[in-house]
Amino acid sequence: MSGEDAPAQQQNAVDQKQETKPAEEPKTESPKTESAPAGAAEAAATPAATTEKVPEEEAFTYRALVLTGYGGYDKVKLQVKKGKPALKAGEVLVRVKACGLNFADLMARQGLYDRLPSPPVTPGMECSGVVEAVGEEVTDRKVGDKVMVLNRFGLWQEVAVVPANHTFLIPEGMSFEEAAALPVNYITAYMMLFDFGNLRPSQSVLVHAAAGGVGIAATQLCKTVNDVTVFGTASASKHETITQGGVTHPIDYRTKDYVEEVRKISPKGLDIILDPLGGSDTHKAYNLLKPMGKLITYGAANMLAGQKKNLLAVAKNWYHQFSIHTLSLIQGNKSVCGFHLGYLDGETELIAQAMSTILDLYKQGKIKPRIDSTWHLEQVGDAMRKMQERNNIGKVILTTEPMPEEEKKEEPKKEDKKEDKKKEDKKKEDKKKDDGKKEEKKDDKKKEEPKKEEKKEEEKKEEAKKEEK
Repeated sequence: MSGEDAPAQQQNAVDQKQETKPAEEPKTESPKTESAPAGAAEAAATPAATTEKVPEEEAFTYRALVLTGYGGYDKVKLQVKKGKPALKAGEVLVRVKACGLNFADLMARQGLYDRLPSPPVTPGMECSGVVEAVGEEVTDRKVGDKVMVLNRFGLWQEVAVVPANHTFLIPEGMSFEEAAALPVNYITAYMMLFDFGNLRPSQSVLVHAAAGGVGIAATQLCKTVNDVTVFGTASASKHETITQGGVTHPIDYRTKDYVEEVRKISPKGLDIILDPLGGSDTHKAYNLLKPMGKLITYGAANMLAGQKKNLLAVAKNWYHQFSIHTLSLIQGNKSVCGFHLGYLDGETELIAQAMSTILDLYKQGKIKPRIDSTWHLEQVGDAMRKMQERNNIGKVILTTEPMPEEEKKEEPKKEDKKEDKKKEDKKKEDKKKDDGKKEEKKDDKKKEEPKKEEKKEEEKKEEAKKEEK
């Protein structure tokens, strides 16, 4: 019996007591008065039953983030949903504590991720929390279990109903934030490196976005194999952190050509390249492979440019889409693989095997999710902005814990500060333009000075000629 059934049983007991009381009283009262109390009791029982059912069925509310349409950060809104989600056989109800933010969620907001249904819809592919109720046929989960969840969508909310086999028990000592940071990034990195890549000792790997969630997971997993050389791309400010995390050769992709940098150190190329970028970078990756090398492509981050869908970036990415003839693969002795975790949602045994190995590595202290920052559901726009602008080192997490009133009051002030900063930046830009124009005028004046001098010299010469005549 689940806890949800208790109020109904208690109410039935109340109804029975109220109906039996009039049956005992007729000994001292006339038949006419017997029926009246019975009717009154029934009338009294009905409203009582109604008031008991309202909190359970109708008054149950929970907050959820909803993608209301495609576009900017403001398209993801915090809404209140009513009614307790119904459980089917094989499902569990999870009280969500923390959610993971992934690059696919950013693409989904712009309508570039086809595994998310059309709006309005609640995004979110991973979360952690506590099991609050279990459906029929669920034998390996119980109320109170702490779990992490992997699902196609629908997890950015305070309660979520998911198949029990989409949940994994959280190991002792792992926080809810770490648990929410683990499923998507570590399963992706593990299956690419070991199932596709067959990573072995003394091999070399290129990890793009090495300071992101998948990048850090991949680097940590590479370090579980002896003498693996990791090349990692990231902006210069993140190099110290990723080097400490295991990247052998950090490369600043913003100021250097990563292909040239890799060739300087490894002229023959690399054994494994993980490519989340797509477009022209996939061509570069293929050409960087050694014989018997493997390219695993798992994204198209180059399509994401700005808050809203950038048609030019999308078109450019498609124009440079990588394609190759099988004969070229044979002659080059190279492999090209494609990975998309979103399309493996039905492969529960495959996912469970990978997760089992990953959790064993966590228990051994060989891997540990790095949390960049934690945001309240109310701050989802700021969280997405931080990730999209590549300002994170590690995982960006959303917490379902309500935002304190003090922080809510601070939010408008922060927005005001942002507006003020924008105005200040605009003033600085305008000042630069004005200064530039002033400098141009000065330069023009300087250029004019020699011309004036030349004119004066010419005039002097003319005067001298006239005097001679």
